[in-house]
Amino acid sequence: MKVTPERLKPKHWVTSEKAQHHAQILSNRIRARFRHLSRRFRRQDIDCFRLYDWDIPEVRAVVDWYAGHIVIAEYERLQTGQEWLPKMAAAVAEALSVPLDRVHLKRRRTKPEEGARYRKMASLGERFEVRERNLRFWVNLDDFLDTGLYSDHRDTRRIIAQCAAGKDFLNLYAYTGAFTVAAAAAGAKTTVSVDRSATYLGWIQDNLELNKLWGRQHSLIQSDVDAYLEEAYREGRRFTLAFVDPPSFFQDRDKGISFDINRDHHGLIQKALKVMVPGSLVFFSTNHQRFKPHLEGLSVCNVVELTPKTIPEDYRNRGIHRCWQMTAI
Repeated sequence: MKVTPERLKPKHWVTSEKAQHHAQILSNRIRARFRHLSRRFRRQDIDCFRLYDWDIPEVRAVVDWYAGHIVIAEYERLQTGQEWLPKMAAAVAEALSVPLDRVHLKRRRTKPEEGARYRKMASLGERFEVRERNLRFWVNLDDFLDTGLYSDHRDTRRIIAQCAAGKDFLNLYAYTGAFTVAAAAAGAKTTVSVDRSATYLGWIQDNLELNKLWGRQHSLIQSDVDAYLEEAYREGRRFTLAFVDPPSFFQDRDKGISFDINRDHHGLIQKALKVMVPGSLVFFSTNHQRFKPHLEGLSVCNVVELTPKTIPEDYRNRGIHRCWQMTAI
């Protein structure tokens, strides 16, 4: 018997007909969600939100709206092949009457390879401004797997802002500084943003400047978080509000250091607490889907999980992140 390519495919391979079916049900869902969400978020001056969050098990994708642009990301699997994602993208673009040059495709792995947290994918350097209530941010939809703004944390940023007036704010693993901007706009006395990447520290400054907030009261520190916390403790630097959002995994073979969220989060939080004024608030968050919290024995009181309050309505995945608030003692 002749062995054809079709016979070599797994029986659950996504055929062209099945892909067309996926495209149709995705476009129907997207059209309905956009009608529902866009009016509500427009009233709140929000133009970045999630339209589709792997709602249908067989359509393994997420779709986000960024001020007239669409980002569609496939949770990659061998069976879909290279043509599946472009077909989904074309269907979504047609459903929302968005030109194809405003549709941005990404492929995500559920078990990513080791490497940098925000690996560069291109060098187009094209950014544009988006709105989140009273805040403005630069996003880049092509050069990195992530865009520069995590909209699943928009309500967490509002909670931080409600606590920030007059505070000395510490943002660890700051990325592009959305939480720094939120705290600064709400009247934080000082902010310190710590990240290993000079690229993202520059992005933080750009975001602060976009909101007319940049000034000497804001410090951008390129450093490993552990090294910064040790130095800040030795120098007597203390903070009255902090947000800690580490990567799930990290490894730097050159420096011989690694981080695993389940193994190392307790020690990380304890180190952060050493630079906090007693009575100050620390927020800890992770997007690790199998996170096992170990918060016993920390120098804190009033530990409260805020997760249900911090996940916006547009996220079907209510475990997109987890978040705790605790008070240093």
